[in-house]
Amino acid sequence: MGRVVAFGRPPAAPDENTAARIAREAVEAAELRAHQARPDVVALRVERVRAQVDRLCWAGIVLGLGFTMTNVQHFAAGDASVWSLPWLAAWLLDPTVSLVLLAILRAEQVTARYRVRTGPWVRRAKWFTLAATYVMNTWASYAAGSVSGVVLHSVPPLVVFVAAEAVTDLRDKLTEAVSAAFMEADRSMPVAVHEPRPRPAAKSKRAGSRTTFAEYLVSARAAWAPGTTVTPSWVREVTGCSRGLSSRLAATLTRELGRGGLS
Repeated sequence: MGRVVAFGRPPAAPDENTAARIAREAVEAAELRAHQARPDVVALRVERVRAQVDRLCWAGIVLGLGFTMTNVQHFAAGDASVWSLPWLAAWLLDPTVSLVLLAILRAEQVTARYRVRTGPWVRRAKWFTLAATYVMNTWASYAAGSVSGVVLHSVPPLVVFVAAEAVTDLRDKLTEAVSAAFMEADRSMPVAVHEPRPRPAAKSKRAGSRTTFAEYLVSARAAWAPGTTVTPSWVREVTGCSRGLSSRLAATLTRELGRGGLS
């Protein structure tokens, strides 16, 4: 009887026994997993997810602000006649508030990527623009005592507010995911037989003395620049420390960056 072959798997050679076939498949699976676990591959996947999150959040925010434009214009125009100068000028109020909010969110998109903390006025400006949009969008419904109108016109501004707060935190966590992927992949890499010697420039200036953890950390701080992903391999490259010490240095420097200790 002919052998049944699983879908997507090539048939075994006629002279190949079960153990040899399983061993060959194990080698192929290990090689594929090694490529999938490479830091660059993992970082690329996270970058794609981050781009998708950004596009979806931006689409929701823009659509929500577009929904509120008509209500804000009606609130600003009041009893002005259609196509009069006050009626036309009322259309400028919502874009004025929305453009400031979008500018703040765009700036936070960059600062969150490089873990740079912004000042308190940035958050205050974001909350003020969101609160102003909400009040102008629901004022007529509150004045008329329409509960359904309040609910209807409250949903888009609140969705924009929640999305604006969540997208910043999501970007920060995705950046941490990239760093964690690099560190995890570096710890799982096998130790090289011929590990390169530390560069002479990274050695301590005191002849015959041993470089301390604090001195290595100072060297790593000096070498770090915005956009650099801190990994044990990067720490070894810029400081010349040992493999065992590089993980501690990378973790310490990452915590400092997360607290905004470097600029």
